[in-house]
Amino acid sequence: MNRPGEALQRKVDDLTPGFWRWALARLSGRSLEVDSWRTGLAGEQRVGAELEKLARRDWRVLHSIPLPGDVDIDHVLIGPSGAFCFNTKCHRRARIWVGDDSVRIGNQSYPHVRKSRTEARRASVALTRACGFPVDVQPVLVFVAVAQLTVAPSLQDVRVLRERDVTMFRHITAGWTSDKIELVYAAARDRQTWVRS
Repeated sequence: MNRPGEALQRKVDDLTPGFWRWALARLSGRSLEVDSWRTGLAGEQRVGAELEKLARRDWRVLHSIPLPGDVDIDHVLIGPSGAFCFNTKCHRRARIWVGDDSVRIGNQSYPHVRKSRTEARRASVALTRACGFPVDVQPVLVFVAVAQLTVAPSLQDVRVLRERDVTMFRHITAGWTSDKIELVYAAARDRQTWVRS
């Protein structure tokens, strides 16, 4: 079982410069590549902590699931209302607008919505193959530490939340039996499930 942000932690460890390079960058006011990875790691850890609160309430949680192609799924939540694939984004103090296919922050556009859908589809295919029955995985896009979050009303297939709203899943019930939850969770914990996804 991986810890929240484990894949990012490895990236941070690889990119962390030596003391003198770090000190020179700080003195000159430049940011380092590792800084953005650290921000992402902190975001995944915050969302992971919120998801772990659900683990005490009939939910199962997995973090940092490696996929082929040197990518990973940030978090998978499995419980009474199904399976959910979480894509975590940390844009501190940003004003975020989420549309049907992309996210706008200032003048820049990011493919976070499309990426969330893609990861959920990959998870659904992998878990369906491993379980032998259809496993629908719903995409969830979670923003950490943002100043404002606006979601287009037309976006229906991807849940968009702030990290503090993650625990709302404890109020969503019905759908999956405890047997189905455990079967899907067992498949999700098996690393072989994700090898061909």
